Amino acid sequence: MPAYLHSLETIVPEHTHSQEDLSLLLQDRFTDPRIRRLVGQAFRQSGIERRHMVVDGFFESGPFDANGQATTADRNAVYATESRRLASALGEKILSAPGAPAREEITHLIFATCTGFVNPGPDFYLVRDLGLRETVERYTLGFMGCYAAIPALKLAAQICEANAKAVVLIVALELCSLHMQIDDKPDVILGNTVFADGAAAAIVSSRQRPDKTTYRLDGFHGGTIPEGESAMAWSIGNQGFDLVLSSYVPKVIGSEIGTILRRIGVNLDEINRFAVHPGGKSILDRVISSLGLHENALDASRAVLRENGNMSSATILFVLKELITRGEAGDRVLALAFGPGLTIETAVLTIAEMA
Repeated sequence: MPAYLHSLETIVPEHTHSQEDLSLLLQDRFTDPRIRRLVGQAFRQSGIERRHMVVDGFFESGPFDANGQATTADRNAVYATESRRLASALGEKILSAPGAPAREEITHLIFATCTGFVNPGPDFYLVRDLGLRETVERYTLGFMGCYAAIPALKLAAQICEANAKAVVLIVALELCSLHMQIDDKPDVILGNTVFADGAAAAIVSSRQRPDKTTYRLDGFHGGTIPEGESAMAWSIGNQGFDLVLSSYVPKVIGSEIGTILRRIGVNLDEINRFAVHPGGKSILDRVISSLGLHENALDASRAVLRENGNMSSATILFVLKELITRGEAGDRVLALAFGPGLTIETAVLTIAEMA
């Protein structure tokens, strides 16, 4: 029995910052003209126009002091408060939408995040805040990075295939801005350039909705690119989470993406549309050139990047929400997301006609 992704909703924090403003704020923190030029160039080439954050900029807004510094504990304290608030608002949004399942129908909750740790966490409070049954099965996929929403969809599909009555609520929420750091290391500058905050929710069940275009979840594949293992990493430091994000990542993805897709069994001849995690403009450019796609093939990914930046695990659900408005029934979609490892997770979906 197939599983269907039949609702997608997104939410972003209220603080909105233009890339131009953020670039100037960060440049002002450095006296070395070379670093200032590097910062300005990275922001200009990002493909991003604005980002949304739970913090009001880089400095002088909790948890950051005037120098843009904060301990990991202080950052995580903000995550504890803001993740619950944002997750509950998003859950209310998706369950209050026309045609949404009744709250007592939700049987499972899958929560994906990598930007904070607290227990009881947002998954626990979602059940209480949304008025779900206390018997809802809860699963947290933590610290996986930007690809976590695809394993969440895979788990939801497996649950629904095993239990025709299951209705799974997925929430992917990331508050990346809490881990901004002021440093002249290229990895840190690159991270400050692209990462932002946002959350996305999805409902998966074995029942197709009669009133709405949906995705049928057809299959999942995953693999790694060992050559990029040291190019992307995420560890916990005393002043927030320390990011390794080499400018070499797009080159690795570009050189290996075709090979790994063939190795894990993805047939590109069957694909009509692409939903690629917009980890950065260079990644999207490399995927297009390496797979020989039309220039407009990743327009949905570029639109999400432009308006929101890279929101880690939530981002691919933003892209799928954007893409379904552009597609047609019968279109086969390949969703691609990347993360530490370098790990690649894929999902093959079909835009299904209304039942």
